Amino acid sequence: MGEYSKALSSLERSLEIRKIALPPNHPNLADSYNNIGLVYHSIGEYSKALSSYERSLEIQKIALPPNHPDLASSYNNIGLVYFHMGEYSKALSSYERSLEIQKIALPSNHPDFAPSYDNIGLAYYNMGEYSKALSSCQRSFEIKKIALPPNHPDLATSYNSIGSLYCEMGEYSKALSSYERSLEIRKIALPSNHPDFAQFYNNIGLVYYNMGEYSKALSSYERSLEIRKIALPPNHPDLAASYNNIGNVYFHMGEYSKALSSLERALEIQKIALPQNHPDFAQSYNNIGNVYGNMGEYSKALSSFERLLEIQKIALSPNHPDFAGSYNNIGKVYCNKGEYSKALSSYERSLETQKIALPPNHPNLATSYNNIGSVYGNMGEYSKALSSYERSLEIQKIALPPNHPELATSYNNIGLVYYNMGQYSKALSSYERSLEIRKIALPPNHLDLADSYNNIGDVYGNMGEYSKALSLYERSLEIRKIALPPNHPELANSYNNIGLVHDNMGEYSKALSSYERSLEIQKIALPPNHPNFAQSYNNIGDVYGNMGEYSKALSSYERSLEIKKIALPPNHPDLAGSYNNIGNVYDNMGEYSKALSLYERSLEIRKIALPPNHPDLATSYNNIGSVYGDTGEYSKALQYYEKAQDIWKKSLPSDHPNIVLVKRNIENVKKRM
Repeated sequence: MGEYSKALSSLERSLEIRKIALPPNHPNLADSYNNIGLVYHSIGEYSKALSSYERSLEIQKIALPPNHPDLASSYNNIGLVYFHMGEYSKALSSYERSLEIQKIALPSNHPDFAPSYDNIGLAYYNMGEYSKALSSCQRSFEIKKIALPPNHPDLATSYNSIGSLYCEMGEYSKALSSYERSLEIRKIALPSNHPDFAQFYNNIGLVYYNMGEYSKALSSYERSLEIRKIALPPNHPDLAASYNNIGNVYFHMGEYSKALSSLERALEIQKIALPQNHPDFAQSYNNIGNVYGNMGEYSKALSSFERLLEIQKIALSPNHPDFAGSYNNIGKVYCNKGEYSKALSSYERSLETQKIALPPNHPNLATSYNNIGSVYGNMGEYSKALSSYERSLEIQKIALPPNHPELATSYNNIGLVYYNMGQYSKALSSYERSLEIRKIALPPNHLDLADSYNNIGDVYGNMGEYSKALSLYERSLEIRKIALPPNHPELANSYNNIGLVHDNMGEYSKALSSYERSLEIQKIALPPNHPNFAQSYNNIGDVYGNMGEYSKALSSYERSLEIKKIALPPNHPDLAGSYNNIGNVYDNMGEYSKALSLYERSLEIRKIALPPNHPDLATSYNNIGSVYGDTGEYSKALQYYEKAQDIWKKSLPSDHPNIVLVKRNIENVKKRM
């Protein structure tokens, strides 16, 4: 940062002298403003950079002929600033004006055309218009092939850009091929530890990361870091980028302490190398927030995301697309905390920003609709969730290739809504469509395939086809064992699901064994009061309850509740689940007053946390009705059963098992009355 301030001071002193010595519109003044703009651009002060570049352009328009190449350079620089400000349509306009001038001023395949096509391609890339971006990058490549020798480093840059586009389009084998061609050229043209090799290994790492091959991604990112350590000064921002990438891989591998260590190293370097509100800090705070979120440390996650937002508000234009990412992350934390109205507000703020900043069918809008759908799903508003997920899918069908992994995500989400609505055939159809795409788009042991097998297993489990469910859960577990380290939290999730099937099949010792294996992994992988522990203790309690060992069930459920009280806000829906489960045990033990008290506590929380027609409220009313039925208070029982029936009729399909159950309960009570 000190070098930039010295450079700025010298350039501004030079400008003062030129203002005195030269006429007001002399081309040398334009050069001075241009150079000052370059410095401001380098330190992320984009509005000052833009002002300097535009002053340079004004002078050039007066001093130079209308199609002079220097005007093209100025439009290009202005485009670069708009690009970094996230104003991609303005950037595109400036780049295209630059290209128009070049076409008049220069011969048809002049090398200067290539950077213009590259910049136009990059603008389209960020606008989500990948086919146009690819066309521009390929036009640049054609010019370079004519103008440059066959192994010129700029050809490697083109292969690199084309690879990045293929990566974004989900065509990973083409991306790898392009990157490898780039490497071949660089090996001929450059020394072995040239910084450009670091970028290559970084890009290869990104492809493997997107393919879910995390060990290969880690290897590539670490090779990139080694080169940068040799080629660059110790606190260069590119080193921070490498540590960020490595941290992100560890995050997805579930190795959260290693992830935090790498991400905090990145942040340390950035604090030395960059001004305090430089946009590059955003990535570090974003990644750190994601790690804390997965560790269940939601207040720390929120703190990181809010720090990120503060930096963006200073460094970026008010409707920059990066704000949308921050609001999405904040929404995810609130969603995990069960604060659904706050989550919805954050996701909708993200969507509003994207609608202003991005084209109407940009893939990022699909992500926001997916997130909004997930909140509505958690709120039990399944029709709204379905509508949001289907809007996401519509956008993806326009913006992405037909077998892009993101389409699989949307089909998966739609399947989840149908699953929660008890429409298992529709759920199965959506989940299987998701799996088909993933089999085409992803390597055979990608974690998303494990998720698909897991979700299809959920459906078969609820349909009572336990052997099919078990087979699918075991297939999911096999993939996770290959793709993840031995104590990753996702493995715990697999053992939990396998335990659930054994529990439903009445194989209680096998169920208990699976649940305890899950708990062992969580004790190694997660902080001591992570919400996932609560789920494991809850599941163990289910088994003991089914075995009639009520004291052990009670102990497990109460341990689950203790963890939730520490990890979650006081009215989180998961606490209601625990009170409900403890109430079930007392109900089965014939201790009806205790059961009633717990069911009512569960209902109180659900009334606060959930919308009025959420199916879980009906569950509470049904359970309270059951207690009143068992104690002979049939009129009260009928009253609560009817409340349950009203809600389930509004929120679930007419043939859902819960509606059948409550109808039978009402008939039984009426007979006793």
